[in-house]
Amino acid sequence: MNASYTLAIAGVGKIARDQHLPAIAGNPGFELVAIASRNAQVENVRNYTDIGALLAAESGLDAVSLCAPPQVRYAQARAALEAGKHVMLEKPPGASVSEVEALRELARQHNRTLFATWHSRYASAVEPARAWLMKRTIRAVHVRWKEDVRRWHPGQQWIWEPGGLGVFDPGINALSIVTRILPREVLLRGATLHVPSDCATPIAAELDCIDTDDVPVRAEFDWRHGPVEQWEIDVETTDGLLSIAEGGKRLVIAGEPVELEAEREYAALYERFHWLIAHGAEDVDVRPLRLVADAFLLGRHVEVKAFGH
Repeated sequence: MNASYTLAIAGVGKIARDQHLPAIAGNPGFELVAIASRNAQVENVRNYTDIGALLAAESGLDAVSLCAPPQVRYAQARAALEAGKHVMLEKPPGASVSEVEALRELARQHNRTLFATWHSRYASAVEPARAWLMKRTIRAVHVRWKEDVRRWHPGQQWIWEPGGLGVFDPGINALSIVTRILPREVLLRGATLHVPSDCATPIAAELDCIDTDDVPVRAEFDWRHGPVEQWEIDVETTDGLLSIAEGGKRLVIAGEPVELEAEREYAALYERFHWLIAHGAEDVDVRPLRLVADAFLLGRHVEVKAFGH
């Protein structure tokens, strides 16, 4: 990692402070020089209230990491790409699949890197699970991704608005892992979305999918769970059960725990972003977002009691 790139963050909320800022600080390939945020500031960098002001003032900036909610992601990314910046997108990469595809083409036109990140794919259990499953016959997949929304998104209204995804905001993490570890494509066949009467997005969902060999893949997402999270993926094979737990921090294969490397999801994301910029490459996989879009398209909506913000 020889080259060093100047970097800015747009959207400084919980995820940026908890994950992005420490990961950047630990990466010698990036220098954080500025941020854009309506309601927050970061010490020892230049602070702007919006990305337009940042881009106008920071002409020498190399790259931008976008951490604001997905509803504003397209406009921010477009502005950054048109200003000649490399762009990293926090998950989900946009409010729609078409937005992300348009950004991919725009990045190519401007010869800039676009990185649509899926941080859960960098959990320590994912690559060992993928390698083991490549050589196995899979019989079924069962996903359970359940947590308490009031703990993880306290007071956040954007998740309940169109484009905010609702329970798919965490659920898409599971889908990003599933689409990485399974050797074949996953297709949605049906879904049930439980939508509070005062919200536009679901608080719980069940997805019925198959892979292209007709192996059943079922997912259960629920934001009414607690106090202990359930972030689990079980894959039944002819050689035993593979179980991913704690969102990818634990892996058990055929009853035997697998020793894993230390967790470093966001550190790995920025290492990947640096590599992509240095090699003039892109990394844009819309499959997890496409499955969510398919769920909204094919899913049966069931009204449940108001969330009560």
